[in-house]
Amino acid sequence: MDVQREIDTRGLNCPLPILKAKKALAEMQSGELLRVVATDPGSMRDFQAFSRQTGNALVAQDVAGAEFVHVLRRR
Repeated sequence: MDVQREIDTRGLNCPLPILKAKKALAEMQSGELLRVVATDPGSMRDFQAFSRQTGNALVAQDVAGAEFVHVLRRR
């Protein structure tokens, strides 16, 4: 997957991973991919809701040990 930007939100709890993703997406072009790495288990549900509410597609979600990885496509 060709990700244009990645942000590290490890150690941050809701709503900070979402807020950082929202800021990053605002600086990106339509169609670009953003990868977010988080340690908050609630981020799985939070990014699903964020995607539905904003129209930014949630392309992938994965759990890698204690980390949760989310990939969003900028609308």
